[in-house]
Amino acid sequence: MDATGEWHAGCLRFGKISDTPSPPAPVELSPALQLHEVSKRYGARWALVRVSLTVRRGAAVLLTGHNGSGKTTLLRVLATAVRPSAGRVEILGLDAALEPEQVRAQVGLLSHANYVYEDLSGLENLLVLARLLGQPASGASEALERLGLSRQDDRPVRTYSAGMRRRLALARLFLKQPAVALLDEPFVELDPTGVSELEARIRELRAAGTTLVLATHHIEQGLQLCTDRLHLEQGRSIAA
Repeated sequence: MDATGEWHAGCLRFGKISDTPSPPAPVELSPALQLHEVSKRYGARWALVRVSLTVRRGAAVLLTGHNGSGKTTLLRVLATAVRPSAGRVEILGLDAALEPEQVRAQVGLLSHANYVYEDLSGLENLLVLARLLGQPASGASEALERLGLSRQDDRPVRTYSAGMRRRLALARLFLKQPAVALLDEPFVELDPTGVSELEARIRELRAAGTTLVLATHHIEQGLQLCTDRLHLEQGRSIAA
């Protein structure tokens, strides 16, 4: 004890001072997602109103609500595609407003727009993404085949059916392997086989520790895949 009355190095064992330092306390990871009173306004309409949310790492949140309730806006805010009008968003401990590029590197968004290159084939689309991510070309082929698309199909994406485009967008998401995956109506335009395959891939993501936010009108499927639920009504979070 020094002149200030504070104890210094060493830990007390059986009434004696030990020279062996105590083991470090376990590092507590920040939540995967934190929203603090987040609001988003488009003109005179409020799409989100003071939404607060904390999601632990590895959780899977089912996001429900009627059309226009704010689900897509919330996902776009989490993906840093739009900035909130008020409030603060933290992703994996990062402030989304101050560090958007670092956040985007950790987040994958599957939205209504598929964001693919229309004049390239499915494989060529994934090869471009793999190159940007610094991944081997083999990863692009594997992602394509896991979503039920053939790497031998050299047709441009503009000739794909709606369901095939959706599968390709999903393959892009799984190739990125994000720490946080945001899925906006992922089952839309998929046939029953595609739905089953997607459910299997979502379970794989969960097993790998990915944090999920899944917005869907397919409530029963969502409840089977998710651990938690957030319901929105007119931009406000409501107990489901």
